[in-house]
Amino acid sequence: MQNSNSGCSSSQIIPSEMLTDEDIDFRQYLSSAEITAIEHDVAVMGNSEAAGIEALKVVQEHRGWISDDSLLAIAQCLNISSAQLEGVATFYNLIYRQQVGHYVIHLCDSISCHLTGYEDILHTIKAHLGIGYGQTTTDGEFTLLSNACLGNCDKSPAMMINKKHYHSLTAESVIAIINGLKQNVEQEL
Repeated sequence: MQNSNSGCSSSQIIPSEMLTDEDIDFRQYLSSAEITAIEHDVAVMGNSEAAGIEALKVVQEHRGWISDDSLLAIAQCLNISSAQLEGVATFYNLIYRQQVGHYVIHLCDSISCHLTGYEDILHTIKAHLGIGYGQTTTDGEFTLLSNACLGNCDKSPAMMINKKHYHSLTAESVIAIINGLKQNVEQEL
């Protein structure tokens, strides 16, 4: 399935402080499932640049976040510059460039949420988990991030944990949601 239109060629030189072209071969770094999904996205999108965000999502789905090494391997696979891909990765707030917890809490801080109790929800989460924005709990289970808008303005305040939206939040409901997720983790162990 490899062809010159797929964008996945090993001849690209990627500048990196951590890695050099000799240190990484995306075929060795990325899994076959990741490469297949990326090649599919390139074929659907029509070009490598357009598939950048989808490629980042593919790798993040498998690894939990996009490390510098992952970014370099993806850029090499797409045959685009790592700087170009970094621009895409840092633009979208759902691409994580740092390691995050098992559950990523995106608390909406839009004006609607501010008017309907955002600060109380933020204070409750911070106090209950013992973390602030951009931090992860010591057990690695929860990361707290802000989000400019989750599109639930008519049901604010709102948050998203992983891909699930929660709305019309109260301090009590937030604690119940977090405790329920903690129980899920304990059951998995």
